[in-house]
Amino acid sequence: MRVGIVGFGLRASLWKQVHKPGQGSEVVMVCDLSERGRADAAARIPTAVITANLDELLAADLDAVLVLTPDNRHAEVAVQTLTAGIPTFCEKPLDVSLEATDSILATAFETGTRLYVGHNMRHMPVVVQMRELIQAGTIGEVKAVWCRHFVGNGGDYYFKDWHAERANTTSLLLQKGAHDIDVIHWLAGGYTKRVSAIGDLAVYGDVTSRRDNTDRRMGDWFSLDNWPPAEQTDLNPIIDVEDISMMQMVLDNGALASYQQCHFTPDYWRNYTVIGTKGRIENFGDGPGDVIKVWTSRSQGGFVTPDQEIEIRDGDGGHGGADPLLIAEFLRFARDGGVTDTSPIAAREAVAAGVLAAQSLRSRGSSLDIPPLPAAWIEYFNAGQPAR
Repeated sequence: MRVGIVGFGLRASLWKQVHKPGQGSEVVMVCDLSERGRADAAARIPTAVITANLDELLAADLDAVLVLTPDNRHAEVAVQTLTAGIPTFCEKPLDVSLEATDSILATAFETGTRLYVGHNMRHMPVVVQMRELIQAGTIGEVKAVWCRHFVGNGGDYYFKDWHAERANTTSLLLQKGAHDIDVIHWLAGGYTKRVSAIGDLAVYGDVTSRRDNTDRRMGDWFSLDNWPPAEQTDLNPIIDVEDISMMQMVLDNGALASYQQCHFTPDYWRNYTVIGTKGRIENFGDGPGDVIKVWTSRSQGGFVTPDQEIEIRDGDGGHGGADPLLIAEFLRFARDGGVTDTSPIAAREAVAAGVLAAQSLRSRGSSLDIPPLPAAWIEYFNAGQPAR
């Protein structure tokens, strides 16, 4: 398969999973507007054509394309690649506004071009194993999901570049939280229909050390020595996104969910608690060798030894082996079609919940309803985007 990449920045490492000449797929073209992006691509994939002209890529003979641009340009690019008939991988979130996100789905529906969304956490062992427990009926019918996300690298990852600006991300509750919102939906078996949220720019807004870092990338400044958060240096000149957020969700199947995100904690991991009618599960750590604990017996008092402890599996590649599985599924889907573990509908519903949550937290925490999608879209994408 001849594959193109648009945007060779933060998620460019996915090229390693795609570029396997002689094994089924090869990156033959990279398009990036920045000189550094093009230089990095040329150094890593010397056989690929490197261009700053998207029209050149659209006209090329490609079997698939990965859209890895900054989030607020996903729709701008993906609508064009889909219109050109190129099966498209779009990194999550689909975009940073509901209108832009729905324009991607509309284009995929109208053109029949295959659309895949990069929600790699659907392939992460911790999430897959928790879902397996739920589907096995271990804890009964899911009634509540709680997620706490301790973003210990928040200052380095999100407050020194374009992520710190609403114009680029809408909010980190959307941009960073889209993963977790999607996982909550997947574990609970439903989508958010009503949301409310609170949040604040509690720490990083008061940091006076600012710098235009467009000449650098995260790897140039990241260090665990950048601590405590209030003493971070060289933050983005504009910071208008929240560094702590909390949202509540009512799902369409009656389950309730909550998501908390903090960017100035010392530790970095996600904690999911899922409560059903017969028990609950909770992960302690989210990487290989950490554990998922299961309680299915009634008890009383303080911390009680779980009925089961399940070790989180390992895998080769980024995100506990999720990235290779993600790209393998996309390439199979681009070539053959069919149902996938990721879902454009689910990706849209994650964006919708994040967008409306950002609106809520900036409007005194009011409760807001999620706009529905056309029934024809839901049927089409849930069926695996069959030829029509």
